[in-house]
Formats: sequence, C-alpha cells, structure tokens
Amino acid sequence: MTPPPAPVHGLVLAGGASSRMQRDKALLQYEGRSQLDRAFDLLGRHVPKVFVSVRASQAAEPTRARRPMIVDSVEGGGPIVGIRSALATDPGAAWLVLACDLPFLSDSVLEQLLAERDPGSFATAYSSAHDGLPEPLCAIWEPAAAAELTAFQRGGGQCPRKFMRSSRIRLLEPRDRRALDNVNTPEEYRDAASALDAPGARAGAGPKRLKVQYFALLREQAGRSEETLDSSAATPADLYLELRTRHGFTLPRELLKVAVNGEFADWTHPLVAGDSVVFIPPVAGG
Repeated sequence: MTPPPAPVHGLVLAGGASSRMQRDKALLQYEGRSQLDRAFDLLGRHVPKVFVSVRASQAAEPTRARRPMIVDSVEGGGPIVGIRSALATDPGAAWLVLACDLPFLSDSVLEQLLAERDPGSFATAYSSAHDGLPEPLCAIWEPAAAAELTAFQRGGGQCPRKFMRSSRIRLLEPRDRRALDNVNTPEEYRDAASALDAPGARAGAGPKRLKVQYFALLREQAGRSEETLDSSAATPADLYLELRTRHGFTLPRELLKVAVNGEFADWTHPLVAGDSVVFIPPVAGG
C-alpha cells in the first residue's frame, strides 16, 4: 500500500542580504504591506503551517519576529541553507518554499503547484518564463530532497537551481508569465510598485467590486443565484478559491468553465472593478 504523501508546510525565505536593493527587501511596501507579510499571508491561505526563514542576526527584527521562524541551522549561505534548515526542522514534511520578493505571485500559482505536486520526486517547481530553467524559490521540496541537498552542498554546490537541473523533479509550465518575476534592485521595485498601483494592471492591487453569478450545484451551495462582492482576487482562479472557502463549493475548478463580461475566459484572465463573472458547472441549470 502506497503511503500518503508528506504534509506540506510553508516557508518564506527572508534571510537574504538584499545587497543589490541596498535595503531590506522583506520590508519593502506594496499598498501599505511589507513583502514579507504579503508572502506569509498568501502561503497561509494554502497550507496550515507557515514559517519565515531567517539568519540568526535577523531573528530580532520586528517584522520577522512576530511570525514563527526557522533560524538557519546549517553552514553556508544563500537560499539552500534556508531550505535545508526547514527540511531538518521537520524531516517528515514537504515544504512549499517562496522567496519573499515575488510581488506578482497569486493564489492560482500556488493552487496549481499543490494540485500538480509529485511527492515521488525531490521537488515540484515551475520553469522560468524567461529561460525555461527551474524556479527553486517557488517550489515544493519533498523530504527525500534533504539528503540529496546535503550531499550537493558538501560537494561544493550552492545554487538550488543547479541542483534541480541535475535532479529528479517535476517541472510545470507557468500559466502567468509574470508571476515569478522577482524584485532585486531599486529600479525593479519602482517598476513593480507602479505596475501594481496602475488601474487594472494587476487586479490583485486592492479590493474591487465584482458581480458573480452561479448556476446548478453552485447556486444550491451558495444559496443564491448571484451576488455582488468586494474581492482582491487577481484572476477567476483566485476568485473561485476565495468563494470555495466562503460557500463550501465541492466542484473542483477543473470541471468548470468561466466567463467574464459575457465572454468565455481563461482562469488567469485579469479581473478589474465592475467585471461580471460566471462560473459554469458541467450541467448548468436556468
């Protein structure tokens, strides 16, 4: 009998030196919230336990200190140390690891990662939309990776991406090409902040008023045929995840179609204020 897959915990990597940014990247603000808080809360919507990865010298920093932390416990530097320290903290768990500097990341990205996870590999990751290489800092690292990462580092390896390129992993295609773009310099931070603040540029930039219609089983479970609500969902995928929690919908997203403003749409279609969204079950009643 195949044993069940390991439970998944969340880890926000916030132990970097931020040398190119010239200030602490974890504390950069978007819409009045730090990057660290945004990443932590995003993970918390998908896994039951979330921790912040820090170096010992950062443990007293207030934004980090108010969250559960995993302090680096192995030698070396870089994100590989944070990943290995998490795997050592709970050897029976897999870890959904996020860099804290991914301002365009959405719920749908993590939802896909968890849905298509391969517990039999060392990791499940996205390929970069820019060069096709694995993205190790938005990935699920399985318990079996612990020993392999240790051997890799002892052999002089430091880069998790290089480890992934020569290891047994599951590689996924990103649906949102910008979701894994990170922010390393002041110029990139200004561009990201501007994009997130631009009307309609990223639907996740604050709550927006949406009209949602339900049919068949969704109508029964929601107890209504339509509603108007305020949501920060960036895409229909994010919105359906939010509504599943609110109304207890039992249909997986894969069985549905979605329409926005009367036109069939992709699940990654950007939502803006005033949009009308319809989720269509396999058999839609009137």
